[in-house]
Amino acid sequence: DLAIGDWMYRVLAGLDTDEEKPGYKHILIQPHIHSGISQASAQLQTLYGLAASSWKTSGDQLEMEVIIPPNTGATVFFPVTSLKTVQEGGRATEGRPEFQYHQADKGRVALEIGSGNYHFTIKSAD
Repeated sequence: DLAIGDWMYRVLAGLDTDEEKPGYKHILIQPHIHSGISQASAQLQTLYGLAASSWKTSGDQLEMEVIIPPNTGATVFFPVTSLKTVQEGGRATEGRPEFQYHQADKGRVALEIGSGNYHFTIKSAD
């Protein structure tokens, strides 16, 4: 069923296109983490290459794997209110010049990122 598949990509795994920049030139990664589900993943072949989003929870930690294709960018939303608990590649995300931070809505923070492969870890002691 297309509706279920679309929901899994866009809502559960959080892999979506930005309506202001169609065709996956700018990708939105905003997974909806539910207590009854411990992991989700989606990948999509775009005109620019592979885009992917996956997440899994374990105890008080959330891990997110994100792939952003060449010549594109993304906004990644995290279910925390500050970047203090968010790391990428084992390093703090705060103060890194490759990430642009902004406060999102609904108790979330967001990072603007460029193309590449990312491994985010979030401790939910927020």
